[in-house]
Amino acid sequence: MRALPQPVQNLIDAFSRLPGIGPKTAARLTFYLLKEKSDIATDLAEALSNLNAETDYCQQCHNITLSGQALCEVCADSRRDDTLICVVEEPSDVIAIERTGVFNGKYHVLLGVLSPIEGIGPEQIKFQSLLERLQKEPVREVIIATNPTMEGDATALYLQKHIAPLGIKVSRLARGLPVGGDIEYADQNTLQRALSGRQSME
Repeated sequence: MRALPQPVQNLIDAFSRLPGIGPKTAARLTFYLLKEKSDIATDLAEALSNLNAETDYCQQCHNITLSGQALCEVCADSRRDDTLICVVEEPSDVIAIERTGVFNGKYHVLLGVLSPIEGIGPEQIKFQSLLERLQKEPVREVIIATNPTMEGDATALYLQKHIAPLGIKVSRLARGLPVGGDIEYADQNTLQRALSGRQSME
């Protein structure tokens, strides 16, 4: 005898496949939708249905854009600095940097990072299209903003190795102590990066 009706189990299984959602959370979300009997489930189903149909990737930077639009809002904005490109791993990183309000250049989204263990090489990320952009556009600096992980660092080094010979300045996001943090509680790697990336006070 099946403990749950198949449609209920199917939704639990679908939620469980999302990152950061375990079986308990998936079940909690499913039973919430069952209990509410409101427009939430209908709105959710419609939003999910429209997600793939109405979105696409920018043909220039690979950020998310509306379906039918070749360029995303950032790439299409003539007020942005074409000579400055920030390279990130995912579209969500673009949102985080844009939220700061201090970056006025353009982006290139790799849609992943190098990971030999998982079989992800330069061909599996948007590396070649980045090189093609740099050879065609008047870029003066590339800011590498990959995550401070083993894969992110390896990707940054790989990019630097291939971009520097083009005569373009390559920089990396500074890493170190968080604002409001205490030195005594910082781990060794954070302190090492903070010391290595120290800035002049002049």
